[in-house]
Amino acid sequence: MAHMALTVGFDLDMTLIDSRPGIHATYTALAERTGTYIDADLAVTRLGPPLAQELINWFPAEQVPAVADLYREMYPTTAIAATPALPGAREAIAAVREAGGRAIVVTAKYEPNAKLHLAHLGIEPDAVIGNLWAEQKAEALRAHEAGVYVGDHEGDVRAARAAGTLSVTVATGPYDADQLRALGADVVLPGLEEFPDWLTGYLAAPRA
Repeated sequence: MAHMALTVGFDLDMTLIDSRPGIHATYTALAERTGTYIDADLAVTRLGPPLAQELINWFPAEQVPAVADLYREMYPTTAIAATPALPGAREAIAAVREAGGRAIVVTAKYEPNAKLHLAHLGIEPDAVIGNLWAEQKAEALRAHEAGVYVGDHEGDVRAARAAGTLSVTVATGPYDADQLRALGADVVLPGLEEFPDWLTGYLAAPRA
């Protein structure tokens, strides 16, 4: 078979985990701590981009780096326990392993916090690479020779394109299936529950 070493990359927020409750709790706590109004309901509808892109909506630019550090420091106690895995997340990673492949997580999230989420949920990918967004993710995907990148966001489609990998998307984040198709995703699935069957078909298909 052509893919002896299949590596599949997965995004984290809204692909493997439903990070909305934990992030909502962290923004609420951050607003109390800083005395600054943050619309946490609105913020959790815009997940995907780096933290600083959200904080700039609520804080003066010169305060954003310090506030981001505070958020990351508060995050483990406010967000980890509140955050569930999305349906099919464990099975999707297991499916890659069962096919003899490697599963890696490539996320914009602060890497130590990304690892805390996965450990809490008992999800053990082969590698976790954090602090990368959109085209930056391509560096990690290429370094790990990923053939597929699974995500939920426009930034994830851009990452796959930049890395020359197959863009597989799930409609569990801010974009619905039609929007993901319009963004140029190669494959659009309703959620990760459909991923194992898709992977089986993908691996069985003849390659040129």
